[in-house]
Amino acid sequence: MIEDRARRRKRVWRVIQIVVSLAIAVGVFAFAIPKVADYSAVGEALGSMTWRELATLFAVMILNIVSYWPQQTAAMPGLTLGQGAVATQTSTSIANTMPGGGVVAVGVTYAMYHSWGFTNSQVALSVLVTGIWNIFMKLGLPVVALALLAVEGRAGGALLIAAVIGVAVLIAAVVMFGLVLWKKDFAQKIGSGLGRAASFLRKLIRKQPVADWGQAAVRFRKQTIQLVSKGWLKLTLSTLISHLALWLVLLLALRHVGVSQAEISTAQVLGVFAFGRLLTALPITPGGVGIAELGYIGGLLLAGQEQANVPTEVFRAQVVAAVLVFRTLTYAFQIPLGGLTYLIWRRKKGWLKAPSPEGEPRVPASS
Repeated sequence: MIEDRARRRKRVWRVIQIVVSLAIAVGVFAFAIPKVADYSAVGEALGSMTWRELATLFAVMILNIVSYWPQQTAAMPGLTLGQGAVATQTSTSIANTMPGGGVVAVGVTYAMYHSWGFTNSQVALSVLVTGIWNIFMKLGLPVVALALLAVEGRAGGALLIAAVIGVAVLIAAVVMFGLVLWKKDFAQKIGSGLGRAASFLRKLIRKQPVADWGQAAVRFRKQTIQLVSKGWLKLTLSTLISHLALWLVLLLALRHVGVSQAEISTAQVLGVFAFGRLLTALPITPGGVGIAELGYIGGLLLAGQEQANVPTEVFRAQVVAAVLVFRTLTYAFQIPLGGLTYLIWRRKKGWLKAPSPEGEPRVPASS
């Protein structure tokens, strides 16, 4: 009986998530964006791009997609680049299409890695480490952007607030992560404290408390030290390149539709991008659809409205066009690609392997 009520609540909550996500997306694309720029003017801005410009955008999009794969191989010794590509693209597609898709994507990631012979602890470590590195990068980008804007003399209040928040959270996260790795006792205390907090929150929604996170943190510490000591450079570089390649797609989209350096500088684009990445971290809609577009458009308009060398209507249309191109290449294009990689996973029988016993090294599969 209790399980039936829990399933009903879960279904109701899922329906609510779907309705809210659809309402936000429709509200943004059907009402909010047309108030910024008419779609016909946006179409004219898009039509101004040459085939060479479109080709460079597509090439940078491919770079952005490929740059995520080495991060997966760095965080999962024994994983081939092809397997990293399949796991990354499939999970990204799921996260971009389903409300609460991030949780489902993690479940699919576990299923994929398990089918390739990796253990649950190996998968958990990979997911946690890549997640931590991505969070550090998202929190650090506003700080870098603010420093560059300060040099240009364009540091605005909104970015300053975002950077200060980013610095505070980043410092806290780095210190906590450092303490976990530094000493076993710290790892156990921090894990137990986080476990008590999680259990309290779960109690509010009538769920069972979590297991002992203290011992889990101790195991995580040992495994992370072994992994990071060997692969930290590859992990860090691949994470940095993937984020910068994503930013480069936005920058090129702006330049190709006619927004010049004098109107919105490279550093300002990085600042808006960094703020937008923080927005998409909030699991309100799948892949931040609607919210991300509105955030990028609003940020870019604030950054360059006063420096625009063209009529306001034209400048707004250019910004909207650039953001829509950026999101099409980095969000919408990922969805069918993820469907293709899912089929590869189901059909690539040569990758299948029974999981090794916990703690034993795994022989890499053939590509």
